[in-house]
Amino acid sequence: MSAGEKVRAKAEQIVGKAVKMAGHAMHNRSAEIKGAALETRGEARDAKERTKGHFRR
Repeated sequence: MSAGEKVRAKAEQIVGKAVKMAGHAMHNRSAEIKGAALETRGEARDAKERTKGHFRR
């Protein structure tokens, strides 16, 4: 897994979690959903990179 992609995936997860929690605190359902989507996209990117790493070994 390249370092840049790993950082990008983790950053998406952190930003997504923050947006989701902020949306929840403000009772803003659309922000909550967007945050969850960002978090999921970061998790998917991380899984993709880990999978690529397993095939390169």
